[in-house]
Amino acid sequence: MQMTDLPTILPQFSTRPYTHLIPSLDRHGITVTDLLSLDALGIAKRATLPILDLRRLAQDIAQAIQHDLHISVTAHNTSDELFTSSGNSGLEKCNRPAKDVLKSWNTVSFLDTALDEAIGGGIPTGYITEITGESAAGKTQFLLTLLLSVQLPAPSGLSRNSIYISTEAPLCTTRLAQLLEFHPRLAQLPATERPSLSQVLAIPVQDLESQDHILAFQLPHAIRKYDVGLVVLDSVAANYRAEHGSSVPRDLANRAAQLAKLGKSLRDLAKEENIAVVVANQVSDRFDQLHATVRQDRHSSSSPTISSSPAPPSTQGVPPSSAGHTEESARGRSLSLDFQQRFFTGWGDETCGSSSEGLKTPALGLGWTNQIACRVALKMEAGKAIPCNDKGAMVGYQGGNIWKDRRKRRFLRLVFAPWTPATTDPIEYEIRAEGIAACKVGNNPI
Repeated sequence: MQMTDLPTILPQFSTRPYTHLIPSLDRHGITVTDLLSLDALGIAKRATLPILDLRRLAQDIAQAIQHDLHISVTAHNTSDELFTSSGNSGLEKCNRPAKDVLKSWNTVSFLDTALDEAIGGGIPTGYITEITGESAAGKTQFLLTLLLSVQLPAPSGLSRNSIYISTEAPLCTTRLAQLLEFHPRLAQLPATERPSLSQVLAIPVQDLESQDHILAFQLPHAIRKYDVGLVVLDSVAANYRAEHGSSVPRDLANRAAQLAKLGKSLRDLAKEENIAVVVANQVSDRFDQLHATVRQDRHSSSSPTISSSPAPPSTQGVPPSSAGHTEESARGRSLSLDFQQRFFTGWGDETCGSSSEGLKTPALGLGWTNQIACRVALKMEAGKAIPCNDKGAMVGYQGGNIWKDRRKRRFLRLVFAPWTPATTDPIEYEIRAEGIAACKVGNNPI
């Protein structure tokens, strides 16, 4: 948003006292957001303008925005205090005791201590939680476990029923029955305390139109009528991918608006009814050019021929303007979506040891990411079957195809959540007949 658009943003704002600043700010690409958030000294050096005039302009714009938002301001407020002033932030303070806040914190368990601890104690009520991962990673297995555990009393559940909204395959009741029979924490319960399939309500959805109608009208009524504590949507991307496959900007804008409407509807239900909303999401392959560039740079720097040769004459004595342009380009790359998405998609964060191979991106893009409160990423990798003897020691190649029976390794990672930090070390888990269980001993993914 350029400074030339300032009259459109604030029609009543008078730019007459700042006519000597606007042309230079526009020429250097300074936006209104930059003026309010960046250091005035840096902008003054970049645009070669008086710093006091810039600060006065930023303060007047901030006060005009506060006035439009009906935020009461005092004479000493500045642009730096626009979002930090506790008296004028428009946010209500929490006057409840900490004990009361903790008592109202309810979660639904995965029925595994390690997996629950990885996400901060379980799936909480009042939020939208997304479980994303590729096919066969175990998304539906986690959802089925939640459908049963929500029927248990606290701290494992809410002693309430659940609703399963399916947009792809129907509810797998045979797997639910298997979990009830073999799961160690469910099978040992008395018959009167065990979860029941009759307390799981299934709603099939065929298209986007019926999905919107069910979520807007039928779901709120069903939650109150059947005392529902968990709503599962499996999956959120299926109908949008089927009906919004076009990449035309207008279609993408319409999809983003529908996703925002869906997110608001689910958030309101989660807060007003004090329920947990869990959605499954698909993923797409991501071809990350950034990793390829880094690998090429590292390969070039490690080459003896290149490292020992002097720099070409054309690269020596780079003008300051070129250096500034390079620094500006690097800053632009670090702020780009391709670079930033590693921190909220769950794939590509090098601090977690993940490689550039097999990068994934959750479906529906950044617009949907802004609608959810928590993202749990399920990753899967296949390891080579190493021949071992009877004692478990590795032996040499004995013939045959050692890649034929590759063992799939699955990992859970909490990407972001407002109630607990993200996991630094992914948790390896297995899908068994008795349910999902974290591995006692496992290595991090490479």
